[in-house]
Amino acid sequence: MYMTVSETATFLSMPEEQVNRYILEGRIRAVHDGTQYLINTSQFDSHFRQMEIARLELEEWRATPIPDDVDVKDED
Repeated sequence: MYMTVSETATFLSMPEEQVNRYILEGRIRAVHDGTQYLINTSQFDSHFRQMEIARLELEEWRATPIPDDVDVKDED
């Protein structure tokens, strides 16, 4: 599915200027149809999958309790 720059900016929750800059830098692949850039959204699928995996790993890490330190000695 192809989207315009403004639709892609909304989809990625970033300003249109940033999307345009990423296109010109080559960080986002796009085709120019003579009047506007069109972006294929399938290039973002792996990014969103990786972000979801990272979010789940972070939640798991935060939920893991801190182990008792075996080197701490009771001074009493």
